[in-house]
Amino acid sequence: MAMLGLRGKSLLALLFACALALIPAALLAWQGINAVREYFGVAYARNHTLLNEQKLLAPVMRELALAQRMAGSTLTLEWLRDPGDAAKRSRFFQEAQGYQRDFSDHSYFVIDGTPSYYFNAAGSPVVETARYTLRPDQAKDAWFFSTMQDTSPYDIQIDLNHDLGVTKLWFNVQVRDGDRKLGMIGTGLDLRTFLKGFLEGVEPGVTPVIFDREGNIQVHPDRERIAYKSMPPAEAARRSVLGLLDNDSERSAFKQAMADAFSSPGSAVSLFAAQNGARSAIAVTYLPKLRWYVMTAVDLNVARVVNSQWLTPALVSLLAVLALLLLGFGYAVERLVLAPLRRLQHTAQAMSVGRYDVRLPAYGQDEIGELSRAFGVMAEKVRSHTEELESRVRERTQALEEANRRMAATHKTIDDSIDYASLIQRAILPDRQLVQSLGPHHFVLWKPRDVVGGDFYVFRADGENCLLGVVDCAGHGVAGALMTMLARAAIDHAIAEAGPGDPAAILARTDAAMRAMLRDAELPRALATNMDVGLAYVDRGAGQLRFAGAKMALYASSAAEIEEYKGGRRALGEKRIGQYANITVPLAGRTFYFVTDGLLDQSGGEHGFSFGNRRLVELLRSVSGLALDAQARAVAQALVDYQGRQPQRDDITVLSFKFE
Repeated sequence: MAMLGLRGKSLLALLFACALALIPAALLAWQGINAVREYFGVAYARNHTLLNEQKLLAPVMRELALAQRMAGSTLTLEWLRDPGDAAKRSRFFQEAQGYQRDFSDHSYFVIDGTPSYYFNAAGSPVVETARYTLRPDQAKDAWFFSTMQDTSPYDIQIDLNHDLGVTKLWFNVQVRDGDRKLGMIGTGLDLRTFLKGFLEGVEPGVTPVIFDREGNIQVHPDRERIAYKSMPPAEAARRSVLGLLDNDSERSAFKQAMADAFSSPGSAVSLFAAQNGARSAIAVTYLPKLRWYVMTAVDLNVARVVNSQWLTPALVSLLAVLALLLLGFGYAVERLVLAPLRRLQHTAQAMSVGRYDVRLPAYGQDEIGELSRAFGVMAEKVRSHTEELESRVRERTQALEEANRRMAATHKTIDDSIDYASLIQRAILPDRQLVQSLGPHHFVLWKPRDVVGGDFYVFRADGENCLLGVVDCAGHGVAGALMTMLARAAIDHAIAEAGPGDPAAILARTDAAMRAMLRDAELPRALATNMDVGLAYVDRGAGQLRFAGAKMALYASSAAEIEEYKGGRRALGEKRIGQYANITVPLAGRTFYFVTDGLLDQSGGEHGFSFGNRRLVELLRSVSGLALDAQARAVAQALVDYQGRQPQRDDITVLSFKFE
């Protein structure tokens, strides 16, 4: 034993302990193996079935709830009542983009009353035209007509869509207007993703299955067993859950288990049956919300289960054996390994506090002796390396402190420059002129996303008349601020040429001036130089306002009514030159608003959707009866409430004015 190495000593002690433990453990396992297979097989099948029920309900009910909300939407009902109305269809598809983002598969389909099939998926532009028209004489379309005849408002099926080339779990929700069925809306979960979530972590010998009330298999680890909705009836019948059982008597017992589970939703009904000649424990439960059954079959010859009837004596015996094992192995390790290592540990602790000159005890020619000698070599190397590292750390620390000082100075210079740019940008805004000319009959909400921004507003007095407007340059931050300087110069030049009374001519000449400024500049393709502009010339003598816009609208409130006057469809500086025309609007009794798209595009609310034009119109209608200073506070507060914790996406500007 004295000549035996450390490894040999450990192996000898471990082999002796294992021999003491394995003999009684094998005897106990032999006595309890038959009871293990059946008792815990049933318990495992029941628990696994109830767990799968919860795993299934969460994702499926979420997708179903979203599809039902989409089917009950006001825009959905308006369009499907009149499928031929292109405007209603367009509004529906705009709203549907929000639902598309929320669906797990980021796709949806719509079938109108004609019936035409519309489908949009993630990663592709929105298509507002039908993919194809369903026909009752086509076998692949029979699912739609059978689902529409069903009294239930929805149906959930797994199907292969040959036209789209996808295999999915489909949620088919009827669109109803009272008792009238207008069409169908739904979405899908990719079968691979669904199976991965449902089948992941399944033990060998355990088969989870989902099937409908007719016994048609909806989910199975073997996809050849799944009965797709579009299959011919004869083919689908061969993929029934009853086909998994070996004989008629077991099929009859299984049908009774289905009936018991149907009458007691939420509970698992268990039985034994043979599958492919192997005895299996089966548990079945029924999900009334999905009209599906969830089943787990545990092959008792393959699955690893534990029987609690012999668990207590087995644990007692195992603990007794383990105690003996620990005593014997602990004595051997203490005697042969730990005592020498403990002395070596004391020496290593002295080294850890910097005493590298200590002498290590020698223990002959075994591994502990070799370890002691290796510790001596290591101590010398650690001492040398420590001194070298300390020197390098001092040098690097000094260099890092110097770099930090330079970085702080550079950062301060940049911050000072941006603050100065902000002062310059604010100086070009006509706040003083607006206050002198309009006083309480105007308000401005100007919120750049960064310290400086790409939005600004203009005012030019013309005797008793005046020109007002808002400009939204592409970009934000420093880049947007630089664009505002060019845009301001171009607008001033255009006003000087065309005069303040013709907003459309000012837009055209501003566009020409910007193009001339940027014509010879070598700009990256990704750099946008376009800008949205809205201009209004107020003619007090005529009691009217002339408006022209470049991709910016003018809103006018009169009592509780909000009117929107749209500008030209193209912004200034776009690739194609736009056409702009003046629109004449009466002044009396109206309050006017210019709003940049930074407010319309701001995300927020419960689902993170954009603020949008519809919500803006409702906001302006709600504040139209207030004084303009109160309107300013109400608009700013509404924006803060909607934005919540969402970051500001773009520069925001609102300019409002009125004339008595």
